[in-house]
Amino acid sequence: MSSRLHRNQPSTRIRRRDTAAVAALGGGVVLLLWLFGELAFVQAFVAIATITALSVIYFLTVSTSLPPQVDLSYEEGGEDAGDGAGESSPGLTAQDLLYSLPIPVIVIAGSGKVEDANPEARKFLGLGDGVVHLSGVLRQPEILEAVSAALRGESVQPVEYSTMAPVESHVRAFIAPLGQADAPDVERRAMLVLTDETSIKRADRMRADFLANASHELRTPLASLAGFIETLMGHAKDDPDARDRFLSIMFDQTERMQRLINDLLSLSRVEMDEHVAPVGTVDPGAVVEDVVSFLRPQIEKQNITVDQSLNEAARAIADRDQLTEVVQNLIENAIKYGGQDARIGVTVTAAVSRDAAERPPLSLGQGSSRLTLAAPKVEADSRYVAIRVQDTGKGIQRRDLPRLSERFYRVDGQKSGPKEGTGLGLAIVKHIVNRHRGGFTVESAPGVGSVFSIFLPVDPTSVVEPENLAN
Repeated sequence: MSSRLHRNQPSTRIRRRDTAAVAALGGGVVLLLWLFGELAFVQAFVAIATITALSVIYFLTVSTSLPPQVDLSYEEGGEDAGDGAGESSPGLTAQDLLYSLPIPVIVIAGSGKVEDANPEARKFLGLGDGVVHLSGVLRQPEILEAVSAALRGESVQPVEYSTMAPVESHVRAFIAPLGQADAPDVERRAMLVLTDETSIKRADRMRADFLANASHELRTPLASLAGFIETLMGHAKDDPDARDRFLSIMFDQTERMQRLINDLLSLSRVEMDEHVAPVGTVDPGAVVEDVVSFLRPQIEKQNITVDQSLNEAARAIADRDQLTEVVQNLIENAIKYGGQDARIGVTVTAAVSRDAAERPPLSLGQGSSRLTLAAPKVEADSRYVAIRVQDTGKGIQRRDLPRLSERFYRVDGQKSGPKEGTGLGLAIVKHIVNRHRGGFTVESAPGVGSVFSIFLPVDPTSVVEPENLAN
């Protein structure tokens, strides 16, 4: 069935009839006034001539200035309805309008099959070129019931549904019947419009989480600041030694609050965009070198040795700023918990298989424990770029591994203090890796150290050395 938007010109015959009627009515009124002596002959003649001239001008003006009327109606075979003259014009097809819409729109036949869908809908639902049943691509009972009701000609309320895999998403669906309610079943159609409201839902949750987390974590430093200020305003205001000591502690608490707020905002930004995968390519080795150079003062202060093994051929599909944040969090943790005179190893490997990304080989021996904090979310035959950061710190107990990526979680012996972290670093890493459809694993052995590994989809156009394909 071909659909066309009809463009119908106003009827010239109807306009001629209306113009003649107005002219006759005006002329008749003038003639009556002359017969009853209200107008002289010359005045009546001038009035009739004026009415006639105005009528002609009106007819000519309307004939050339009125735009064609647009009739938004469907017609079988693609022929225009016209005015009975049998004329047809190319027009604008309904399919043209459908394909130009920037939101997913689907036309569903009476049988429940997808009759047509615009490019946005095909991308959103992963539709191919063949004809498929709606239930095969959208397995949401509420949507299917609403579409069935619309095909029966019923009015349907918008429906919301959520999915948690491969990433969390929230969608609102609008369903409306097309055509006449009394049409045969084979001629009935329904239109399904999908709008992605994930960003709106995440923003609402982000505000709630931010208030809850910030109020909880900021309570301790704010209480400390209030106590020290009260002391400085009281008996310690004339004690220079106490004043200097308290001001130093107050400065540390203020820095802690600043780090906490920055991490909360960073985590919220990442969660907002987690459902949208990045499309750019990045050289992970260059990112590692930049981060190590930036952290060089901390590294030298604790006399830490950093060993780097970077594959120059490795390129990942990633957001450079977010990848920099991930690498910085992991190396900062290695510096913080590695201790004085520690050794840190950073490696970048190309073309890691999915199996190796989900179950990487143990780096710390058989006594270590390994856990996957985020699993890869792309095709089974995909390859990955692996970034590993290994430290020689105290290590982490097996019981603590599952909770490492939780917000504000800190393992025993690493509780928060003025100089410690906020407990949000690994949560940020996990959410960034999820957005990149990659993987995140941790391996640790008490007394030996820890290895944190992230896996990002490899850029298929980058050159990969054959010897790197195994691992």
